[in-house]
Amino acid sequence: MSIAEQMAVIKRGAVELLIEKELEMKLEKSLKSGTPLRIKAGFDPTAPDLHLGHTVLIHKLRQFQQLGHEVYFLIGDFTGMIGDPTGKSETRKALTREDVLNNAETYKEQVFKILDPEKTKVVFNSSWLNELGSGGLIALASKYTVARMLERDDFHKRFSSQQPISIHEFLYPLVQGYDSVALRSDVELGGTDQKFNLLVGRELQREWGQEPQCVLTMPLLEGLDGVNKMSKSLGNYIGINEPANEIFGKIMSISDDLMIRYYELLSDMPLADFEKLKTGLASGAAHPMEVKKALGRELAGRFHGASAAKEAEESFVRRFRDNEIPEKMPELNYSLGDGALLLARAMTEAGLTKSNGEGRRSIEQGGVKLNGEKVSNVNAELTVAGEYIVQIGRRRFARIIIS
Repeated sequence: MSIAEQMAVIKRGAVELLIEKELEMKLEKSLKSGTPLRIKAGFDPTAPDLHLGHTVLIHKLRQFQQLGHEVYFLIGDFTGMIGDPTGKSETRKALTREDVLNNAETYKEQVFKILDPEKTKVVFNSSWLNELGSGGLIALASKYTVARMLERDDFHKRFSSQQPISIHEFLYPLVQGYDSVALRSDVELGGTDQKFNLLVGRELQREWGQEPQCVLTMPLLEGLDGVNKMSKSLGNYIGINEPANEIFGKIMSISDDLMIRYYELLSDMPLADFEKLKTGLASGAAHPMEVKKALGRELAGRFHGASAAKEAEESFVRRFRDNEIPEKMPELNYSLGDGALLLARAMTEAGLTKSNGEGRRSIEQGGVKLNGEKVSNVNAELTVAGEYIVQIGRRRFARIIIS
């Protein structure tokens, strides 16, 4: 691919590329010499399971592989024991060596559902950071000042509000930056919250006489609610180890706007086709439900295979078809900014019931289904953004759209 074509793929969905001209020069040099660029992304194994939010960076690594470059999937077994302070208002609890190693093994199993194992170099930063020793660590610490560290937003806020900052937390950006020195990386990927750490890597490479890496920041993927960062603690996540039916069903529940976001950041759809898709949705030529099904098939298939994805779609379609859900029905739009929505209240506001009390009685009598599943909790609430089909009896339906 030409440099312009490679840049278009690299910048797809990215928030910021530093420095763009430098990357163009690196790509030009790579093209002329036939030597691939060294692409790095680091992951601290802080939890055993990955979700789609984690895969935004991994998917971008895959794109670099498809462009012919060399990918280093760095497992931060050393940095994981320090604890990344990014975005934290208090000192983060460090993991034990055992936790880190156990989680690292599951990471290796999961990432190859996306990355090409033959084109991926899995490295552990303990292999060079352990060898650095106390003298090397002191020398590394001499490369940065406390004043520069306090420029980092989360450190600055904690210092200003007199929240404690442990000395070891200052070491985290330094050792992450040293990873780039050890790997002689040309490009490092990270979330927008990692920008400070990624730039430290550039500066340390200069200190070691290396050509500084370019920095590519990717957005933090919104979860099913379309508002907050995808997170297990918030319950708005899609785990890549979840069954195909779960992945497909959760994709079908997201809003149309979030669907476009997921296509941009997670889909293998070529850029030209992606632009056509957006145009088709805007003009009405493409049906959002069919477009969403295609995304569900792609993502469920990525982690469980095409056959399981097809079965998941058929199960979803069958569930709705058997319930004879009409194409046209009353709609209620609701914003989660106003708080969780009581299902009984949603039915009333959508015109299905005359009062919340009638809605509760309908649930109590077993006559209410939400997305094809019977509801038994009279105080059930809708807390995640998406599209919901509420059914009372056989013929009364409403569509609840939560943003």
